[in-house]
Amino acid sequence: MTSATASATTGERIYHVAEDPHAHDAAHGHDEHAHSNNGTALGFWMYLMSDCLIFAILFAVFAVVGTNYAAGPSPAALFEENLWLILVNTFMLLFSSITFGFAMLRSYKGDTKGTIAWLLVTALFGLAFLCIELYEFNHLIHLGATPQRSAFLSAFFTLVGTHGLHVTFGIIWLIVLVFQIRKHGLIEANGRRLMCLSMFWHFLDVIWIAVFSYVYLMGVVR
Repeated sequence: MTSATASATTGERIYHVAEDPHAHDAAHGHDEHAHSNNGTALGFWMYLMSDCLIFAILFAVFAVVGTNYAAGPSPAALFEENLWLILVNTFMLLFSSITFGFAMLRSYKGDTKGTIAWLLVTALFGLAFLCIELYEFNHLIHLGATPQRSAFLSAFFTLVGTHGLHVTFGIIWLIVLVFQIRKHGLIEANGRRLMCLSMFWHFLDVIWIAVFSYVYLMGVVR
């Protein structure tokens, strides 16, 4: 919109553009949303970096004491027979990462039911991973390979157990998010939560690949 005024001395018209009072509010709101999204992503990346430091320390400890068996069982003796089961467990977590990707794709299309369905499939793969890991721990303890048996086993149970706790917290977070999406739909806040959980879940995949490669595979071939 424009408004015209006549100059008293020259008689020429001067046009002024009238500002839309809602335009500034809309732009301000958009900036606030962008700032909120950026702040959430930055804060969660900082958390993931701190988690990286925790796992880096655990890997470093395992590298130092991982050959101190104290006349106890070695990695080859413990893992070689059931390495196929650990490989199945690895695929459970990898498949869960793929299904989480499908959930994200459905969320981008606004498909609430599809998003929830794929999140539940992801949770099932995560639960399968935890069940196999608990079975492995129980089997090792039954063989006498307890955390206090040697420095190697202490480092092993701490590293693998810490990862398992992260997966447990991730599944709890995922289930809570399913209820939030079911109640409120794919609102912007739930979109941010999905993004953060997606980063966390894929991060756990990367850590587990490192655990499987360094702890299990290298332990067997040593």
